Amino acid sequence: MKLYNIFLYAFLSIGIFTSCEKDLDIKLEDDDDLLANDVFNTRDDYRSALGGVYANLSLIGLDVNADGRPDTANLEGIDDGTSQYIRGLFSMQNVSTDEVIWSYENDPGIRDIQRNSWDDNNVFVLSFFSRASFQISLANEFLRQTTDGKLDSRGVSADLKSEIQTFRAEARVLRALSYYHLLDLYGRAPFATENDAVGFTRVPEIKGEALFNYIEEELLAVESQLLDVNPGQNYARVNKGVAKMILAKIYLNAEVYLGKGKDRYTDCLQVCQEIINSGYSLNPNYLNNFNADNDTNGAQNEIIFPVVGDGSSVRNFGGASLIIQGEQNAAGFEPTPASLGVEGFTTLYRARKQFSEKFVSNLLFVNDSRNTLVTQDVSTDPTVATVDRPIEIGTDFTDFSKGYLVTKYSNIKSTGQPGSNVTFADTDFPMFRLADVYLMYAEAHLKNGGGDRAAALGYINALRERAFGNPSGNITDTELTLDFILDERSRELYWEAHRRQDLIRHDKYTGGAYNWRYKGGTPNGSAISDNFKLFPVPASSRAANPNLGQNPGF
Repeated sequence: MKLYNIFLYAFLSIGIFTSCEKDLDIKLEDDDDLLANDVFNTRDDYRSALGGVYANLSLIGLDVNADGRPDTANLEGIDDGTSQYIRGLFSMQNVSTDEVIWSYENDPGIRDIQRNSWDDNNVFVLSFFSRASFQISLANEFLRQTTDGKLDSRGVSADLKSEIQTFRAEARVLRALSYYHLLDLYGRAPFATENDAVGFTRVPEIKGEALFNYIEEELLAVESQLLDVNPGQNYARVNKGVAKMILAKIYLNAEVYLGKGKDRYTDCLQVCQEIINSGYSLNPNYLNNFNADNDTNGAQNEIIFPVVGDGSSVRNFGGASLIIQGEQNAAGFEPTPASLGVEGFTTLYRARKQFSEKFVSNLLFVNDSRNTLVTQDVSTDPTVATVDRPIEIGTDFTDFSKGYLVTKYSNIKSTGQPGSNVTFADTDFPMFRLADVYLMYAEAHLKNGGGDRAAALGYINALRERAFGNPSGNITDTELTLDFILDERSRELYWEAHRRQDLIRHDKYTGGAYNWRYKGGTPNGSAISDNFKLFPVPASSRAANPNLGQNPGF
């Protein structure tokens, strides 16, 4: 059973948590409004409260309309679909890169994201900043309500108090996760903890090294209180592996966050080795990580932390659901809605040429099972001829016949059966996977982080053997280079919200050393300035909170 079917969202459904675009203020006049006799009476009440913090990663709100679709979001003044956590993360980390194009540029904000010309009024810039800030608020409130003083005043038993300490550690990791995303995308964040008054208005700012240090300290402080890694058990709950994964990510990118010469590659490699040794394993079938039963088909042994999707209870216009809907071809051609287990939107996403070339050599497919590119329009009508799709999207994005499609995510189970709902997928979004840890280990080793070269090569070739089904795709020691690692990260982790970060770390995002289609707004791509390594703090957030600074160039 998926996590959010167990945790009943009571924390959100109380109705007190609503954030608005104007001030990002939590609509709670006093934290004592959450009275013990109204909300916190049993173990399940505390589990439900923690579930509300988890649920914010998947849901836009808890209200649904008569046909079960999401209705009212808990971020006011922002488009409901745009405000979903993974949709925002995917747009900023993938749509802004060489991996993907969104076909409908008349949708607010998307043109500037995928042409690298955003400003501080962009709706995606605002939506994710708001959603991540709201996540921090939810975690803070859970922590306020579970202090020793609060628990003692409610007569909580010693056994339950002990379990709640684990819940508190999970909430702190979820808070650190959002602070990590804010650090990576904005370089700064509004800073509040459970020790501050409720509300995000006019709180201090934290940025750069101070924010990095806070994330690191929080994750190290709670590690001993978290659940041990036990793949297949407590799926989708934060455990020691999740905390270590966030640490590995900030260590890998430390020079980006802290400045040249302030690397933490040795720490990254050490933490990666600890994760590798903790019991996770690769799913033998790569694509099982991205289908409708990836919580039970063996992928749960590889996925370190998923953001849950469930067609019956976790419904939103983001996450894996939107990606799968967007993979569909125009009517009558593969991938059809039936082949993906969904119905609805078509051809929202296509691959940019430079990504397609990671899998295609001289217009011939590389025999790699990770390659889900669709290069032909194959009709379900035998009287209609198959047509090759050009690799280039062209200047008219609404000409859906151009550019390769992608079918990585699916709402079909590993057994071939469709998911439970054709609008909202059962597929979980794999935010962190063991495969990424293998790649990070190898990169950290190549950047003088220590470790063993044979081990690094072995981890890469483990991914290659899975991809090719045999050792034919293995690389040699001399082929293990940083350029290879960057390309291999794209082949292994595409559309998983890592690409922008990877390109920045390898000095290939800004400037003109590496251009891709429509980078900087031109068809063939053009150089962009270094200020686009970060997104700006939204103008409305700064207007509401003068303590927030702004990134250079905005």
